[in-house]
Amino acid sequence: MRIIRGKYQRRQIVAPANLPVRPTTDMAKESLFNILENQIDLDQIRVLDLFSGTGNIAYEMASRGCKSVLAIDQHPACVRFIRSIKDKLQIENLQVLQMDVFKFVPTTRQKFDLIFADPPYDSPYFQLLVQLVFEHSLLESGGMFVIEHSGSEDFSEHAAFVELRHYGRVHFSFFKQA
Repeated sequence: MRIIRGKYQRRQIVAPANLPVRPTTDMAKESLFNILENQIDLDQIRVLDLFSGTGNIAYEMASRGCKSVLAIDQHPACVRFIRSIKDKLQIENLQVLQMDVFKFVPTTRQKFDLIFADPPYDSPYFQLLVQLVFEHSLLESGGMFVIEHSGSEDFSEHAAFVELRHYGRVHFSFFKQA
C-alpha cells in the first residue's frame, strides 16, 4: 500500500503478513479520496478511523492535512504497526487507540467532521455500527460518515444515507449529518 498524496505522498508501507486485515485497495482508496476532496475541505478537519487495521486510511488523512486523525482498532498487532508507522514518519496529527469500536462509539464525547469505518466484511454488525454513530451523535453538523462494506449490505433506507459507490468488490456507503 502507498500514501497517495500530501505530506507523506509516495511512501510505500508494507504491513506484516500476519495482521488480520483486508486493506482498502489503492484504486478504491484513490476513488474515495477523489469523492471526499470534492465534498470536504480536508484541511483542519477532525477524522475518526474505525477498524483502522493497517492504518491505510488514517495515514492518507493525516498526510492530506487533517487537523487530527484518531485511529481505533482492537487488535494489538494492528495498533503496534500503526504506532510504528506514526513514529517512523513522525506523523504528529495521528493518534492511535487500542479499543473495541463498539465500546468506543457509545462512550466517547468527541465529535468528528469525518468518520470512516472498515469493519471485517463478515461482521454481522454493519447496521448496528451505523445506528450507533448517529444515535450517539459522533458527527459534527454537516459531517460525513463513510463505511466500507461488501455488496451484501444495503443502507439505502437509513435517513442519513446519501449514496453508494462501488469499485470492484469494495463498496462505500456515504451518510451526512443534517
